[in-house]
Amino acid sequence: MIRSTTQLVNKVKGREKNPVETASIFSLLTFWWLRKLFKLGLKRPIEEDDIYATLKSHKSSLQEEQFTRLWTEELKRKNPQFLTVILKCFGPKIFGFGIIYTSLDTLMRVFQPLCLGGLVMYFAPGQTEISRNKAFHYAAGIVICSLMPVLTFHPFILYIFQIGMKIRLACCALIYKKSLQLTKSVMEDGLSGHVINLMSNDVGKFDTGVSLIHDLWKGPVELIVLGSFIYREVGMAGLIGILVMLSFIPLQLWIGRRAATYRLSTAKRTDRRVRFMDEIIHGVQVIKMYTWEKSFAKIVDAIRRKEIGAIRGTLYIRGTCISFNLISRLCIFLSLISYVYFGNIFTARKVFTVTSYFNFLYSSMLHFWSIALTQVAECLISVSRIQEFLQSPETKTELLVHSYELEEEDLMEKNFNGTANDHVGRRLANGDFEITEVLQKRRIHNKSGLKKGIAFKQASASWCCDGKTKSIGISGIDLTVEPHSLCAVVGPVGAGKSTLLQVILGELELDDGLLTVTGKVSYASQEPWLFEGSVRRNILFVDEYDESRYKAVIRVCALEKDLGMLPYGDATIVGERGISLSGGQRARVNLARAIYKKADIYLLDDPLSAVDTHVGKHIFDKCIKEFLKDKVCVLVTHQLQYLKDVNHAILMNVGHIETSGTFKELKTSKSYSLLANAIEDGAKEAKGKTDGAEDEKSKTGGKLANQPATSKESQVVGAVGFRTYKSYFQSVESCWTVSMVCFLFLAAQVSMSGVDYFVSKWVNWEESMSFEKLQGNETETIASEGTTDEDISRKRFIYTYAIAILALLGLTLSRSYSFFHMCLRASVKLHDKLFRGLTRARMLFFNTNPSGRILNRFSKDIGCVDAQLPVAMMDCILFFLELIAIITLVAIVNYWLLLPTFIMSLLFYLLRHVYVNTARSIKRVEALTRSPVFSHTNATLQGLATIRAFNAQQILTNEFDSHQDLNTSAWYLYLATTRAFALWLELVCVLYITSVTMSFLVLGNDSLGGNVGLAITQVFNLIFMCQWGMRQTAELENQMTSVERVIEYAEQPSEPPMETEPKYRPPADWPHSGGIKFTNFSLRYTPDGKTVLKDINVSIRAGEKVGIVGRTGAGKSSIIQALFRLAFNEGLIEIDGIDGESLGLHDLRSKISIIPQDPILFTGTLRHNLDPFDAKGDDEIWSALAQVELKETVSHLPRGLDSKMSDGGSNFSMGQRQLVCLARAILRDNRILVLDEATANVDPDTDRLIQTTIREKFKQCTVLTIAHRLHTVMDSDRVLVVDAGRVVEFSHPYDLIQKSQGGFFKALVDETGPTTSVQLIELAKRNYDKTAQQST
Repeated sequence: MIRSTTQLVNKVKGREKNPVETASIFSLLTFWWLRKLFKLGLKRPIEEDDIYATLKSHKSSLQEEQFTRLWTEELKRKNPQFLTVILKCFGPKIFGFGIIYTSLDTLMRVFQPLCLGGLVMYFAPGQTEISRNKAFHYAAGIVICSLMPVLTFHPFILYIFQIGMKIRLACCALIYKKSLQLTKSVMEDGLSGHVINLMSNDVGKFDTGVSLIHDLWKGPVELIVLGSFIYREVGMAGLIGILVMLSFIPLQLWIGRRAATYRLSTAKRTDRRVRFMDEIIHGVQVIKMYTWEKSFAKIVDAIRRKEIGAIRGTLYIRGTCISFNLISRLCIFLSLISYVYFGNIFTARKVFTVTSYFNFLYSSMLHFWSIALTQVAECLISVSRIQEFLQSPETKTELLVHSYELEEEDLMEKNFNGTANDHVGRRLANGDFEITEVLQKRRIHNKSGLKKGIAFKQASASWCCDGKTKSIGISGIDLTVEPHSLCAVVGPVGAGKSTLLQVILGELELDDGLLTVTGKVSYASQEPWLFEGSVRRNILFVDEYDESRYKAVIRVCALEKDLGMLPYGDATIVGERGISLSGGQRARVNLARAIYKKADIYLLDDPLSAVDTHVGKHIFDKCIKEFLKDKVCVLVTHQLQYLKDVNHAILMNVGHIETSGTFKELKTSKSYSLLANAIEDGAKEAKGKTDGAEDEKSKTGGKLANQPATSKESQVVGAVGFRTYKSYFQSVESCWTVSMVCFLFLAAQVSMSGVDYFVSKWVNWEESMSFEKLQGNETETIASEGTTDEDISRKRFIYTYAIAILALLGLTLSRSYSFFHMCLRASVKLHDKLFRGLTRARMLFFNTNPSGRILNRFSKDIGCVDAQLPVAMMDCILFFLELIAIITLVAIVNYWLLLPTFIMSLLFYLLRHVYVNTARSIKRVEALTRSPVFSHTNATLQGLATIRAFNAQQILTNEFDSHQDLNTSAWYLYLATTRAFALWLELVCVLYITSVTMSFLVLGNDSLGGNVGLAITQVFNLIFMCQWGMRQTAELENQMTSVERVIEYAEQPSEPPMETEPKYRPPADWPHSGGIKFTNFSLRYTPDGKTVLKDINVSIRAGEKVGIVGRTGAGKSSIIQALFRLAFNEGLIEIDGIDGESLGLHDLRSKISIIPQDPILFTGTLRHNLDPFDAKGDDEIWSALAQVELKETVSHLPRGLDSKMSDGGSNFSMGQRQLVCLARAILRDNRILVLDEATANVDPDTDRLIQTTIREKFKQCTVLTIAHRLHTVMDSDRVLVVDAGRVVEFSHPYDLIQKSQGGFFKALVDETGPTTSVQLIELAKRNYDKTAQQST
């Protein structure tokens, strides 16, 4: 995220200027400007710092600006089309250069076969028409026609690739910009996964699709031109072959449509998988503690199988297209057979001229035309998906209108006609639908007004779930927050407190009433939002550094001590989502960011929940009351004791204001009794808090916290090892399948080359027969009746040819489908391994790797393994087999040609060595620079409300552009090096064609025409095949890096086994009592990190209720980590006498229930969130919900238990999510329950409900509670006091208070103040007396 845009800009500015900017025409055409980079690549791997500066024309901001302007203009049209924007911007360049290149290439394709025919005719027995000089001219024509396309194609295609890259850049920038505009009221489920999938998979289609557009018209043009030349050679027989080829056109069109269908289906299913994986990555700790890995594996497997079904269709279509190279041979076969049956005798000139034309025709009309159809169809699908996202509603108004526009006419008029709902829109006379601006005007934000404040007038707002279903947010709010006043908002779970702030921010639009906000607004969210960067960067965010203000904010937010504890102070990197800070530290950094911003109005959403008593009081007194004394401050809080000190207090309930006013005014209201009880409870509860949420300053251990900079993604260097290829084929898990595929490849290639050799032999036989007839006519005429030996031999040639073609057809199709079936099998298994590796990895892995980096493995890398790797691998295998076959056939014709073949092979190897070392590193750098784009996007989507409140959209957009620019630089160099390699390879091929062609003239003319034609037509294939094949070998290595990256994560150090060995398996009813014993126990978060828990020796009796307290970083949450074995344990933890280390993690964790601090719900039904294994009946689930007082809420949901949960459970409030977690614990019915700050973010009523439920429902259970409010541990059987990772006290709370010398716990109680401490002591004494009475 924000590593400081200035840092990124400086990083870019410090890069070496790209030499292409000063290159000469010769250097540009030959790619000589890349020589320095290739030299460096030979010495060492290319690194990120070696990448040249981004070209000005490639800047992300430039593309975004251009597309934004055109898209804005397009939106003014009735039916805007994003495709029109692309065509306006780049259409003339794409089509202009494409037509010029197509014309030149087609011209060369016309003349080359004519030159070949003339040369072959020179070698016909007895010919006298063509002289030796003319033969040399024909040979030179062949060489020139081979050279010209080589010199023009690669600069042209690099230019086209750049256009595709620019379209991708612009689309990514528009998608990101659109994401910044989506208000909370319209954010869809899995938005992050959807956006990342658009940015990774959809926009990637432009890179290849644009480069193939010119093939859409090149194919039909060459069909007409080359078809006419075929007709000139063999007449109607040629038309038969052409008609057969044309008969495949409908199949091509059908394939294009099917490809588009499969592409759309794949994209949607991949979207769903990536979204779900994003949720899993963010909630992996909860999944581990609940032992839900198997349940989620089943869901992912089901989603994955649906995705693979769509991918299978795409690959089988690709296999069919690859098998279409037989069509040219089939057409040649039919044309030649027809020509013979029409009573003609063919010659070498006719055969090889027609063969060349049909090969060219197949290449342009069927091969590239079919690929172009598929790729362009996929591009159009991507364009439509991007357009759908760009046109998605940004506000609730647009969402409602968009939904209602889809209704029938009568329904629309019923809902919108007249005044029934005129705040949304109205139907015009011409039938159009007009969005009124009433809703936007209901919120007036005047940043520069003199009288700062907030004023609601009969304001109502509701959350819109799907454009139709609404849930109450706030209703009938009349409220005025005066200048320089402090307004506190309190109320039970789901009362609408946070919704009130969202309305003020403009995240949720009003349905009725009016809201006026006067002044600049700053905002601190309830769930702290931190990005990967230093503490200082997180606090400053988008503001400049002001030393005096910064220090003051640090002081009033009680961060001085914490920064002193961090190894690098405020320069310490906090990690993604602030992972290296405790909950309390994250909350205070989040608060400090809001306070540091110079604003008039401060909206603070429950910032005091995650801090202890004295820190909370310090923040309230020094920060909220003193530092913000001249500002407007709206404080949502559950700490009700502070109401006496605020100017204006509001008690909300079910979306409306129950009562409001000053504390004195509230005393006279009807709701005072309710408020008085709440204040009394709040005084007891909130003032008795300890620093529960502020535990270990680094959940990842000392090692991560000691890192001054962000851990960068590892870059593998060198060639992709044999182990990676071996792992890929082992993933097939079937030696028979791999062996059969290998056999089919060999058999198909032998058949294909055999057919070519057979045709040359037939041609030689025909020419020899013609020559013999000519010789015979000069001496004598031989007549015979019936069928001659010549006719019999000719029929034998025909039948053999037909059988060979049929066998070739069967083998080729079987080869293609079998290969892609094998690859899909490998892909499925690799994804399974990656998912298993992810869910089995230790928490250390997730704490040290950003979610965007992990998600990149599941989106881009798995996408490569699914679709791109199989194609690259097949191309490579076919290339090597065809190359060997060509060399073999050429050697059969003339073994002296093995010498230039050896030289060519040596040059191939040298060029590949130079290219691969450089391109491999650049490709890996490109992959590494791509991850920050996704991580930045992910972090942005998590903090949209904060970003908009700080008006940081442009700054974050600039940083996004910087990330894109760096990735673009690497991608452009990869494209350029690829084109350079292809150009020089093809130049070598042209030299080889020259040597083969000239050899027949230089070494004599005793060769047969069929042999000459066979050799030259075979080496013709080298021109495209070699550069493509050699590049594909490098591309295969690049794609195999995705396999390498997948395996890297799949083979991360795993947690201990899930299942217990039979000899250690505990009884079925274990643990039957719930006793826990720590013996000489220590804990580390990393294998070589510092010890967090040290020499713990504690015994917790069965059924005992134990509170765990301690100061910041004491090690409280580490005890929870130890119980669930989430870190590295040393020593013994025995549960009912059984060592936890001897048990499988599933057996251990499934027997311990936990209610975590951050309640996480996953997308899916509420039932699945409560009981993912479907082990409980409806009655049990409803009973659990009733016990947590959620039954009524759930029963009012549209589908009850089967109601869909939004992304992260956002359609439930924080408190309701916590109650769902409590219901989970009730359903699990374990003997051990752990509460990890379970009441940190809930109101006192919900806290009281949770505590009561635990006391009643878990009466016989062992309960460990990390104390958030001291009153919750005062009725505990014993309190465990932790300090600096050691147990310093462990006894009944009253015993600890009565210590004569005092102690840690006594000090915590005294810090609550004289009044509260007396209440806490009385509570502890009552509990002590009750326990003593029960024991007697």
